[in-house]
Amino acid sequence: VAEMEENGWRCPTCDQLVRLSTDERIALTFDDGSFDEMFCDVAEKDPLQFPDFDAIIEKNKKRSGHDEAVRVGTARIHGIEVATAVMEPSFMMASMGFVVGEKLTRIIEHATSKTLPLIIFATSGGARMQEGLVSLMQMSKVSAALGKLSDAGGLFISVLTDPTTGGVTASFATLGDIILAEPGANIGFAGRRVIQDTIRQTLPADFQTAEFALEHGLV
Repeated sequence: VAEMEENGWRCPTCDQLVRLSTDERIALTFDDGSFDEMFCDVAEKDPLQFPDFDAIIEKNKKRSGHDEAVRVGTARIHGIEVATAVMEPSFMMASMGFVVGEKLTRIIEHATSKTLPLIIFATSGGARMQEGLVSLMQMSKVSAALGKLSDAGGLFISVLTDPTTGGVTASFATLGDIILAEPGANIGFAGRRVIQDTIRQTLPADFQTAEFALEHGLV
């Protein structure tokens, strides 16, 4: 672990970014013991009656050690209280379904009511296909909550980690007042192959990297 940390949280052998768990990212970012988790009681929904939906959720709970693909709450950075959301890549690649959207919306509303700065660490494969349109609705719901935060003069810092893709990129992840990104992180909407097949052009080698996003003004 120490070797990876010294290497900017990259594998010393293959140089790929290590996808940090929520526990690791919380420990790295916030004052020790200051994270106070909230809204853990949001119930799962299965709007499509997707085959083995409950079993899939239970499998990912065991794999990740957490109830869903995002953890939200308040924490402190050098004593300054913030509201935060940290996405968990080991839970269905942090796909955004109803619970993720609801927890994000609630912590944004909490930040608005308590006038707290908001920091969201985004990582996701995108919308959760097992929840269909309900998943896609979370894009507009979370974005609307951020609009109210902005109208109230609140600060939203978005941190894009590896990977940030699909409906998460197309909604809240790119709405920050300040947008930061991990060096080397994959950031985009559709996949590289899909885009190349659609536009029938060869994309640059660094396309959809944090560095490409920085060069073109996204972060």
